Amino acid sequence: MTTAILSALPEEQGSLVSALEHPERIEHAARTFWRGRLEGRDVVLALSGIGKVAAATTAAALAERFAVRRMVFTGVAGGVGDGVQVGDVVVARSYLQHDMDASPIFPRWQVPGYGEARMDCDAALSALIFEAAGCFLATAGGTFALKDAAARPPRVHQGLVASGDRFVSTAAESQRLRGDLLAAGHDVLAVEMEGAAVAQVCRDHGLPFAAVRTISDRADDSAHVDFPHFVRHVAGPCADAIVHGFLRLL
Repeated sequence: MTTAILSALPEEQGSLVSALEHPERIEHAARTFWRGRLEGRDVVLALSGIGKVAAATTAAALAERFAVRRMVFTGVAGGVGDGVQVGDVVVARSYLQHDMDASPIFPRWQVPGYGEARMDCDAALSALIFEAAGCFLATAGGTFALKDAAARPPRVHQGLVASGDRFVSTAAESQRLRGDLLAAGHDVLAVEMEGAAVAQVCRDHGLPFAAVRTISDRADDSAHVDFPHFVRHVAGPCADAIVHGFLRLL
């Protein structure tokens, strides 16, 4: 049973490609896919690029061309929920597209044709990711105390993540987004740009899906400063460790 490991950027993928046993490079649909084995499991690694359309295209190729049986997305996100700090890890329980608005024909955020705004992740797969992330932070969490040496140790959260084709990078935008969603009963923990699209593709194909995001910034006025350093120096090692731990638990 082949597992797809999908990321947006090379830095988020870390050194997973170099760790592959019997690697095979395949070019398809303007993407590079790497097929091989990790931790004794058959995997396909892919980079989607940034944004929902790019992520959906890549996820569809993984489902149809490579016939994967489960899909996991790793990467970074901006924290917007209470208590979600830089260095924390968020495992998605469900996804919402924060820029989906087909009102007044459909309620705001509802995905037309699905009758709801949220796309649930697979509970069993997400539980394994949550366990792997917790084990990693318990042993290497001190690495992530980037902002303040006296800050609390990083934590793993699980809940709603929102995706949209916009890099949320001001405090005002972050607060407005969180406030609007919370008023409608959507207590969002983090924002990013791909996961909801992959969740929708996996739902269409009947594939279990899970996603894990390391918090690189607080989606505020310093996000453009925090993000490049974090994605280069922290996201890769974090993805490596969590993916390896997850595959060992399968």
